[in-house]
Amino acid sequence: MTKTPQAIRGTQDIFGTDAEAFAHVVETFERIRKLYRFRRVEMPVFEKTEVFSRSIGETTDVVSKEMYSFEDRGGESLTLRPEFTAGLARAYLTDGWKQFAPLKVATHGPLFRYERPQKGRYRQFHQIDAELIGSPEPLADVELLVMADQLLKELGISEGVTLQLNTLGDTESRDAWRAALIEYFRAHKAELSEDSQDRLERNPLRILDSKDPRDKVFVGDAPKIDTFLSSEAQDFFAAVTAGLDAAGVAYERAPSLVRGLDYYRHTAFEFVTTRLGAQGTVLGGGRYDGLMESLGGPATPAVGWAAGIERLSMLVADAGLLAEAPLTVVLAVEDDAALAYAQKVITALRFQGLDAEMVATGSARKRFDKAVKMGAKVLVSFGVKDGAPTANLRAAEPTAEYLAVEQVLQSVHP
Repeated sequence: MTKTPQAIRGTQDIFGTDAEAFAHVVETFERIRKLYRFRRVEMPVFEKTEVFSRSIGETTDVVSKEMYSFEDRGGESLTLRPEFTAGLARAYLTDGWKQFAPLKVATHGPLFRYERPQKGRYRQFHQIDAELIGSPEPLADVELLVMADQLLKELGISEGVTLQLNTLGDTESRDAWRAALIEYFRAHKAELSEDSQDRLERNPLRILDSKDPRDKVFVGDAPKIDTFLSSEAQDFFAAVTAGLDAAGVAYERAPSLVRGLDYYRHTAFEFVTTRLGAQGTVLGGGRYDGLMESLGGPATPAVGWAAGIERLSMLVADAGLLAEAPLTVVLAVEDDAALAYAQKVITALRFQGLDAEMVATGSARKRFDKAVKMGAKVLVSFGVKDGAPTANLRAAEPTAEYLAVEQVLQSVHP
């Protein structure tokens, strides 16, 4: 017997209530992004490898260990996208999107990283993503944060989710902070984890979000960004927090929340929860004013966020927010001679926005009982009387659904 191929480790076949929760997240995101006038974009699933190696950084785990890269038949190195931002930045530069600046775009779809699969983390995973490119104003950060907050609230999962917020300062502030961190951690280098010793000179900010207990001992006393903020950076962050206060968005200051790459500036944020185990971040982002330059473009301010659809779906499902809606109409075809009439009716019902099922196979005598067991709000039985197809409408009481079905029956003739 031929052996059936199994699914690839780290992928998933999404079905049933899980698929409904997934669809609910996407549909809610689509509705919210329209309220904020973010334009929908579709992006390639693969790009030239340099799009990600130059933007994410050659030395990051994503580039060095996790990317799905391959050579095509022309010998060019291509990579399945591990995130959206780099591809969107490339499109902004190559497709003439600069003419629309400040540009608000949103997208969603599959991403790929060779990671160790665990709860809420897969090798093919899906994200929703929103970016505001070309605006240097703190109001852009506020708009994206308020949008994210509204999304979580409308998904019904905001309880127990906390917005953690920090500033990375402007270039001057960040450089001064970086130098102070290197000096501080050098004094403890021998006691740091191997990863942090490796990061010390080239990426010391990453030590601040290390999960290794050997590093956590020293993080608490490490220099804080606030000591090095320029007056302009202080004003920028104050404008962001004032905007959040005005919009009624609660947040906590998280001084150890960082972004390791040099092109990140000013605002960094994560919405976190304890309901997903170790994978506590459900949505994260920040301002990346230096990204376009890493791709050969002009200095361009930008801010954005992304969220894992699987993680959001898990929260939606755990909250029990997606009970399956009861069937509205069921049609029981008790005589095959009435089948064509029933087909006309069920088509008309669906065009009127009424969900409907039809029982028209198996023993004709058992179809009515089978239809009853489906528990629909309205049942219509079809038979033949005096040689002509007939429809009999049945319901416990004349509800709005009953009246809607009755109106369709009056308009559709055998």
